[in-house]
Amino acid sequence: MVQQATELRYAVRFRVVCKYFGQMSLVLATLSLAPFVVSVICGDIDISLRYGVVICGLAVLGASLSRLRTPARVQANEGMMLVALIFFFTPLVMSYPMMGSGLGFFDAFFEAVSGVTTTGLSTKATLVGAPPTFLFARAWMQWYGGLGIVVLSLALVIQPGLDAKGLAVTEAESDDLVGGTRAHARRVLKVYIILTVLGIIGSLAVGMRCFDGVLYTFAAVSTGGFAPNDTSLAILGWPAQVWISLLCLAGAIPLAFWYGMFKEKWRVGVEFLQMRAIIIVILIVSLTIGAAMRLSTDMAWTQILHHAPLLAFSAQTTAGFSSISCDQLDAGSKLVLISSMLVGGGFGSTSGGFKLLRLLIAVSVLRLILVRTCLPRHAVIEHRLVGRRLRDQDIHAALLLIVLFVAVVLFSWLPFVVMGFSPLDSLFEVVSATGTVGLSVGLTNANLPALLKGVLCVDMLMGRLEIIAWLMMIYPGTWFGRRMEET
Repeated sequence: MVQQATELRYAVRFRVVCKYFGQMSLVLATLSLAPFVVSVICGDIDISLRYGVVICGLAVLGASLSRLRTPARVQANEGMMLVALIFFFTPLVMSYPMMGSGLGFFDAFFEAVSGVTTTGLSTKATLVGAPPTFLFARAWMQWYGGLGIVVLSLALVIQPGLDAKGLAVTEAESDDLVGGTRAHARRVLKVYIILTVLGIIGSLAVGMRCFDGVLYTFAAVSTGGFAPNDTSLAILGWPAQVWISLLCLAGAIPLAFWYGMFKEKWRVGVEFLQMRAIIIVILIVSLTIGAAMRLSTDMAWTQILHHAPLLAFSAQTTAGFSSISCDQLDAGSKLVLISSMLVGGGFGSTSGGFKLLRLLIAVSVLRLILVRTCLPRHAVIEHRLVGRRLRDQDIHAALLLIVLFVAVVLFSWLPFVVMGFSPLDSLFEVVSATGTVGLSVGLTNANLPALLKGVLCVDMLMGRLEIIAWLMMIYPGTWFGRRMEET
């Protein structure tokens, strides 16, 4: 079978990749207009000039490449390459205007990677005195990074008739997100915009200032976690904290669930199962963290009941907001949060982690293995989840992604331990980056060695695209072999 697959494979066609990369560059240029306008309004002239250079450069690049004539069909490996390229290219380009806020290139790149991957880790010691444009740009990158530049491109510029399944990787593999059609991508975009508008209105209703309300909403709906201040949620009153946590939950639930609500199909299917599972897991995590806090600290019950649920919402939705500094937590609470961040939210949502749906599939497989020990040998039983038959390839893919996530975490954790950092705190930081969460125990800062900053950047990119797209980039068959035009 492997030999047959090798004989049938096709390497990527560079004209195809260049054409659609050009179209995505045009979308990125359009998205960059928002922080450019903010910088002009706020009088950040140096940043405005930098955004002007970026927008013009992206427009010229996009217009030039988009004119290439190519077949409409995109191969799976070409789609994966496009996604990987745009998620690496975006922070690389956006580092230039972010350097206008006083950051060096590497710290600006780290900030941009954290933004576009919806992670929320930052090397900045304080946001006091930071230009408003910098605060807006970070949250804005999380907003469009949460939905995905690919989905935006499918919805806005990539022509009808394109086989969009070729662009469907990780989050976009299922009908939950792009569904292989431009029309479905537009529906998802509408849902995302509606959640954002409702989020801003609700933020204003609970007493936030307009600018802060917009930034918190961008970061919450995308489950990104960049706050416009140093204290994250701690500076907000409890109504605002509750509202932001609910927005994070909305972003961590599959976007197809919200669309299904309008179609009266929201009580059936995998999306509803994931919604229920997320709420149940958040409850369990809240109780576990609360118990750990009570047993290990002298924190009052009122404080525990306040902080534990907020941390649980933040970790499970992979939003990364916090009402208390995580370095103050006991070891037990950190371990619970590590497990929660690694799993993450729903498949087809804006959250990170290896996804709760894959955990449910793994549990279903384990349950079936145990059930088979009680059955006669000739009994036939299928893998099912909420009435849907699970194909072998679905099971294999789910288990493989879980293994790959754990492997990336372990390999990334080792350099931290070797360089003398606390094993538990290092694991917390690495899982937070790989799960694109953003909670931190303080290791991520300007003084962190460049090598470890690089490791965290790789973790964030790996976690956002769920690893496979990056492995495809180093697979020889991607680059060498027959190409479709040659056959």
